[in-house]
Amino acid sequence: MKHMNYIFGTALLLFITGTSYGCNLKAHTKEKTTLTTTYAGKKPAEQYVKIALLLDTSNSMDGLINQAKTQLWDIVNEFTHAKCGTNIRPSLQIALYEYGNDNLSSHEGYIRQVLGFSNDLDEISEKLFSLTTNGGEEYCGQVIHTSLKQLDWGKNADDLKMIFIAGNEPFTQGKLDYKDAATNAQEKDVIVNTIFCGNYDQGISTMWKKGAMLTGGEYMAIDHNRQVVHINTPYDDIIIQLNSKLNNTYISYGSIGRQKKALQSMQDANAAELEEVVVVKRAVSKSSRLYKNSQWDLVDAAEDDESIISELKEKELPEELQGKSENEIKVYVKEKKAERQKIQKKIQELNAKREVYIAEHQKEETGELENAMLSAIKTQASKKNFTWD
Repeated sequence: MKHMNYIFGTALLLFITGTSYGCNLKAHTKEKTTLTTTYAGKKPAEQYVKIALLLDTSNSMDGLINQAKTQLWDIVNEFTHAKCGTNIRPSLQIALYEYGNDNLSSHEGYIRQVLGFSNDLDEISEKLFSLTTNGGEEYCGQVIHTSLKQLDWGKNADDLKMIFIAGNEPFTQGKLDYKDAATNAQEKDVIVNTIFCGNYDQGISTMWKKGAMLTGGEYMAIDHNRQVVHINTPYDDIIIQLNSKLNNTYISYGSIGRQKKALQSMQDANAAELEEVVVVKRAVSKSSRLYKNSQWDLVDAAEDDESIISELKEKELPEELQGKSENEIKVYVKEKKAERQKIQKKIQELNAKREVYIAEHQKEETGELENAMLSAIKTQASKKNFTWD
């Protein structure tokens, strides 16, 4: 088992099945609608938490990027317990930007949208692992402005919309004033949270705290190169074994099915390259409601609408189902679903024991950034009537 020298928690990510209820406890409605914005008092079809993560990828930020890769699954696992109002689960979406990298276009302000809002956990992981660092100019105001302009933030007042921007250069760099970006954020009901990678007071003197305060966000300072000591537990190896069995319950279909199933395995491998405990955390995420792959997995797709089985052409099916009757395919899908649910339940049970073990053996706080982010998220989410169980 390897040890990694990084802590940064990113989040993100991600939020799955929709609901016809908002988090506004004063105005729940049971009327279903396909609208995505609020009209005539109707609730949108889905309730969202939308988080845009803006990461500095200049030379000094290798630790930050690696921490993001490591802590992603902790954030996802925490969001598994998020509730909107009473017992409604919100959908999570993550977007990712990089800025301050010489490899990026100077005409675009050394800024790139890596991923628009997505609830695809494998894709989010893939994009994080694609990031590399190279020195450059870090324009905080411009990257905030760009993310506000390019992303679809929606118009539902009950959605929780947040930006987390992380870096270590003065917040005032660039032609676009961060104050104007903050005004734009307020107009879209987006909260800007700032994460300075360095000394707390230095972050204040370089306007990172001011950048957060303008929208009611949180200012945080972290040591992005701090070494995190992960606690191994007696349950880790079993969870990793169950993760492999879990992958075997996925039935790829359609034009992207095989590619997406390969991506699933690749992100397991990426997690293992960091440390085995990251594979465990990812497996826990994969056993939760937030890991849903209806676009390429027949089990998830059939759960949403079983008619897809009769609509698929034979060439769109995996080899093991080609030549099978519709009824045989349905039976096979139901068997895989039952097998998956059994494995996921076992992972969740083992993880509960794992968390108790960690709490008993952990001598100090880990995941400094992760803890700071979750604190900010929960504080701001409470104003939208979100809770955690």
